[in-house]
Amino acid sequence: MRIALFGDIHANLEALEAVLADASQQGATDYVCMGDIVGYNADPSACLEIVRAMDCPTVKGNHDEDASGNHSLETMNPVAAAALEWTRSQLSEEQRKWLTRLRMVRQVSDFTVVHSTLDQPANWNYVTNRFDAMSNFSYQFTQLCFHGHTHVPRVYMKTDKVTEVAAESVAIEAGAKYFINVGSVGQPRDGDWRACYAIFDLDRNLLTFRRVEYDIAKTQAKIIAAGLPQMLAERIQEGR
Repeated sequence: MRIALFGDIHANLEALEAVLADASQQGATDYVCMGDIVGYNADPSACLEIVRAMDCPTVKGNHDEDASGNHSLETMNPVAAAALEWTRSQLSEEQRKWLTRLRMVRQVSDFTVVHSTLDQPANWNYVTNRFDAMSNFSYQFTQLCFHGHTHVPRVYMKTDKVTEVAAESVAIEAGAKYFINVGSVGQPRDGDWRACYAIFDLDRNLLTFRRVEYDIAKTQAKIIAAGLPQMLAERIQEGR
C-alpha cells in the first residue's frame, strides 16, 4: 500500500495534475489531502472538483474555511484577502458547502491528518521549528501525523527529545513519533518552485518526498488573466 499525501494545492491546477500523474507513476494506491485546496491561484473550482471526485480523506485548511464563509477578511494579509474574495466569487454555493463540511482532523488507517496542528487545529498555528512541534506531540496519539499549512516540507521526530529530520526519504522507526509536513503542491515556500508531496509506503515503513515540475508559465498567465495580484504569479516562480 502506497499513500500519496498532498496538500496546499491553492487552486494551482497544473501543479495538481502533475502531482497526481507522478503519484500514479509511483504506484500510489491511495490518496490523502491536507487541505487548502483553494486560495491564491486561478483554478479553485477545477481543483476542488478533482479532489472531490477522488473521494479521498481530506481535512479543512484555513483558506478552505475562509473561502466557504462570508466573514470579513480585512484582518488578513491584503494579497491573500484579495485572492479569497475572488475565490468566493468563483465557487458555487454547493462547492462552498462541501468545503464547510470538511473536518479539521481525521484519522486514516493508523495515522492522523490535520492542516495545521493537533493542539488547536482551528487556530491555524504554524509549526516552523522543533519547539513548535513539541506541543503538538502532546496531542498526537498515533505514531504518525501528517499536516501542511507552512508550505515547507519538514519532519519532526520524537524519541526522548524532539529533533528535525531531513525531509527527503525517512525510514519510520518503531518507538518514535513523527509530525510530518508534506509540503505544498501549488505554492511551495522553501525556495524550490516545483510541486511537493510525499508518498508513504506502508509495507516498507518508508516516507519519500517528491518534487514535480509543471507548466508554471501557464499557471502564471492564468493568475494575471484573472486579475489576481501579480505578486502571486511572481512568488510561485521563486518558491516563496
